[in-house]
Amino acid sequence: MPDYATRRTMMVDTQVRPSDVTKFTIISAMLRTPREVFVPDALREAAYVGENITLGDNRVLLDPRTLSKMLDVLDVTGTELVLDIGCGTGYSAAILAQLAQAVVAVEEDDALAQDAETALAHVGAEAVIVHKGPLTEGAPDHAPYDAMILQGGVSEFPAALTRQLREGGRVVCLFMQGPLGVVRLGVRQGDQIAWRDVFNAAAPVLPGFEKQEAFTF
Repeated sequence: MPDYATRRTMMVDTQVRPSDVTKFTIISAMLRTPREVFVPDALREAAYVGENITLGDNRVLLDPRTLSKMLDVLDVTGTELVLDIGCGTGYSAAILAQLAQAVVAVEEDDALAQDAETALAHVGAEAVIVHKGPLTEGAPDHAPYDAMILQGGVSEFPAALTRQLREGGRVVCLFMQGPLGVVRLGVRQGDQIAWRDVFNAAAPVLPGFEKQEAFTF
């Protein structure tokens, strides 16, 4: 039987802490959450490697460095409602459930949503609601959100999600430009989001978040 607890500690010590993630809440949540429960059975041996894990159909479980740095930037508090877009198998939502008051995790793939519900129940993440629907539409019934995070790359950020963020609310998002990307932190100001670059990362673009081609005659 693999010693996942030791691998989890090594992941935090070699991938998370050296990336300037110092918030105790994030480190503690990542030490407590069994990442192996949230990866496909065939890939459990790779659960703690420092790479994105493929979930199929161009979807991934973000590598620990990228996810932890995004969470560090987002700086969620225990009184906040968080929207987790593209939650996949639910790992990010399980971490967020230990940082926020409540999490709405959006997933449009039926199989992934079912896997997320099963895994989240397994780890006792009761503060998470899995919302099944198009990723680009978010979960407006539970809005407004204090904070938002997207579990994959985007080319464009939809106005529908901007509207679900409260005024002054934060969003952290990985904007891809070809094979390279930059994680940006955004703050809602009126009908717009003011973005600033934070660090470089890479992941496949989430379904529906591709750049829309301009219509020309």
